[in-house]
Amino acid sequence: MSEIKVNKISPRAACGTVQLGDSGDTFTIPAGASITNSGTASGFGATGSASWNTTVKTGDFTAVAGEGYFVNTTSGAVNVTLPAGTAGAVVAIKDYAGTFDTNAVTLVRNGSDKIGGTAVDGTLSTEGIAVTLVFVDSTQGWLVTDSGLQSEAPTAEYIVATGGTITTSGDFKIHTFTGPGTFCVSNSGNAQGSNGIETLIVAGGAGGAKGCSHGGGGGAGGYRTSTATPISAQAYPIVVGGGGAGGPASSRSQGSDGVASSAIARTSAGGGGGGGWATQGGRDGGSGGGGACQSNPGNVGVGNTPPTSPPQGNPGGPANGSRMGGGGGASCAGSPGGGGGNGGAGTPNSISGSATFYAGGGGGGGSAPSARSSGGNGGGGAGGGPASGDEPGVAGTANTGGGGGGSFSSQAGGAGGSGIVIIKYKFQN
Repeated sequence: MSEIKVNKISPRAACGTVQLGDSGDTFTIPAGASITNSGTASGFGATGSASWNTTVKTGDFTAVAGEGYFVNTTSGAVNVTLPAGTAGAVVAIKDYAGTFDTNAVTLVRNGSDKIGGTAVDGTLSTEGIAVTLVFVDSTQGWLVTDSGLQSEAPTAEYIVATGGTITTSGDFKIHTFTGPGTFCVSNSGNAQGSNGIETLIVAGGAGGAKGCSHGGGGGAGGYRTSTATPISAQAYPIVVGGGGAGGPASSRSQGSDGVASSAIARTSAGGGGGGGWATQGGRDGGSGGGGACQSNPGNVGVGNTPPTSPPQGNPGGPANGSRMGGGGGASCAGSPGGGGGNGGAGTPNSISGSATFYAGGGGGGGSAPSARSSGGNGGGGAGGGPASGDEPGVAGTANTGGGGGGSFSSQAGGAGGSGIVIIKYKFQN
């Protein structure tokens, strides 16, 4: 066998081409030798292929572009941090022991790089899967070009969404809407990381109370809460209802109804307006307005209670002579007129970390010298009375769905508080 020993082979002409052998020849690279490419190689395999590292990985590691890895998750889940994305970079992963379904591999993004166009870490959780990923650009990031099981590609485990005022509590994000908006879901998660919306609160705008004299309390806005609400990647319109206007001092008409709120196929009715003088009783709503009808004291607003499904509130309290009933609240009916009937209590919820009450009824107007009724816990406004002069009814608190308080004599009734929509979901583990 002939042997040639040189340090460099160059073409005879400048910028020429050097050919090794002829068609059909074979060149052998012996064991222990290596070839280093510092330029551009072509014809050595398809773009997007990886060189497999046969040292099995059993713990967390950072992948190197151009390499494939056999990952053994028998002893526990493994995090694989992807390299910084450059166009054409390749990484491949293979389930070594068929245990990804028991202990998954998480593909951890490098900085702001995306996976499949989403800024969320990916997961490989199907037994036996082999996946090749190629980094394309900043828009899509890493894309799957080959999968041993086509049904399994890296998927975002958790919900990704925008809209409203966003706060974080542990592994959860909370979107609060105090006015109309859009809840935009770009990734709806999957069964491993999240089960839809963890908690959803929808409270309607509350009813206002009647002004001038003898006003029943406004009913609270309808209140609904649900858990494990399914969602999909789409834009959900959010409607936050306003509170009903309080009656002016010059009018003996009923208070105005609140406006309904809605989110993710769930609607909560507006609260019923408080009853007015003489024959005008409380109005129906999510919770009913308090009675203010001397000739028919039981004429109260009906709340959206069972058998109505789903229940959203309770009826207002009846009048007692010139002492008006309180508006209904989410958890109980308004009180009958005594000095003035207290508003029905709202319902607490700890969606934001501490218990907050929503949808309390407004207090009714009263004539007893020492009386001023209280609004229900949950934003209900207090009723007016002659205890320290002729007080007007107090407005319900904004974004609670609390009813407005009724007046006794020549004062205005309180307006109902506006509603609210709150959405809580898991965004990380």
